[in-house]
Amino acid sequence: MTERDAAPLAWDGARLRILDQTRLPFEERVIELRGAADTADAIRSLSVRGAPLIGVAAAYGLAMEATAAPSAGALEDGWQVLRDSRPTGANLGWAVDRVRDVALAAGPDAMAAAARGEAEAIHAEEDEASARMAEHGAELLAGVRRVLTHCNTGALAAGGRGTALGVILALADRGAVRVLVDETRPLLQGGRLTVWELRRAGVEHELLADGAAAGLISRGEADAVVVGCDRVAANGDVANKVGTYALALAARAAGIPFVVAGPTSSIDAELDSGAGIPIEERDPDEVRRAGGTLLTLEGTPCRNPAFDVTPAELITAFVCERGVAQPPSTSAIAALLNR
Repeated sequence: MTERDAAPLAWDGARLRILDQTRLPFEERVIELRGAADTADAIRSLSVRGAPLIGVAAAYGLAMEATAAPSAGALEDGWQVLRDSRPTGANLGWAVDRVRDVALAAGPDAMAAAARGEAEAIHAEEDEASARMAEHGAELLAGVRRVLTHCNTGALAAGGRGTALGVILALADRGAVRVLVDETRPLLQGGRLTVWELRRAGVEHELLADGAAAGLISRGEADAVVVGCDRVAANGDVANKVGTYALALAARAAGIPFVVAGPTSSIDAELDSGAGIPIEERDPDEVRRAGGTLLTLEGTPCRNPAFDVTPAELITAFVCERGVAQPPSTSAIAALLNR
């Protein structure tokens, strides 16, 4: 694979290659991963990111570990390293649990092949989930032409064309769409990554500071807000990139739909509500600095939560590959999982 045709994630049956998202949009650099430890490092550093894509990458990381050292002990160690790499997204734990369980059931002689097969199955399922989710979302939002989105939810974050951005691209397939893109603090995934994907897709877009979004929504400049998710509680509460909750409040005040898109692998059915979702706190220097440049006084105390939780009552609909929960609730989420 060359730099020019680099995919967000590529598996050749033995090694995993990822597009280093910390270098985008200015450099398309490919990193080769060989096991659980370097895959966990790539997840922590956000070289690979987006809850569904993290799950796929982690599945391959554990499969490579099982191939290098096909023993229950090595498998458990790799599973723990990967599971601890980022706490908020549900997909990571879901994926590595599946690979571990299948590999252990297969036994030492067949462990490697079983782990690789399960990781490949997870990858295929997430690609298919994105395609189905995009169509469900486009049907739900038929006629919407102006969308505001947050963070990055395209192919750089999930299988196929992505989650929320996959829905937006499916809308664009049906007619011209204009997208307002939050820059998304503190790591600018909207400004760096969503803009890069929308430009490549030829979709009209404008980048804005996160703090401008509520005012633009109140002025009637968006017909809907569409975002992704990292974890969905059983009652429909959603954790997503920090700033999402404010968008839901603004959308409610303006009377426009606030739609969340994500695969069922993002649903944590064991968690009653969003109050129990662990919120990752990242390095304060991500707030203090940009590209090494100090933005405030050295040593200024900072808070840097990477996510916030939007309560289900503010969400118009949750869209996944199995359909739409409109509005999301405990019974509606359970019905999706049982389809």
